[in-house]
Amino acid sequence: MGLCLPCLGGAADDVVETPDPELKRRQLAEAAEKRQLEASARGIKNPYAVEQKKKKKEEVENLTSNSTPVGGGGGLRWQVG
Repeated sequence: MGLCLPCLGGAADDVVETPDPELKRRQLAEAAEKRQLEASARGIKNPYAVEQKKKKKEEVENLTSNSTPVGGGGGLRWQVG
């Protein structure tokens, strides 16, 4: 029969130190980002082309939303009189 006391023989080798909270947070954030990238690329044969199309679409939307129509931006006005 053996004794199960931690102070007797080799119990210090079995202790697992917890990592620094900042290190743990960084590792979790990196793992989450990696999972998101893998999930977003799932089923896409050429993720680079998809990303380029997305960027181009955003640029076109920004240009159209920032531009003002020529002529005061008004439509036709009817004068009743």
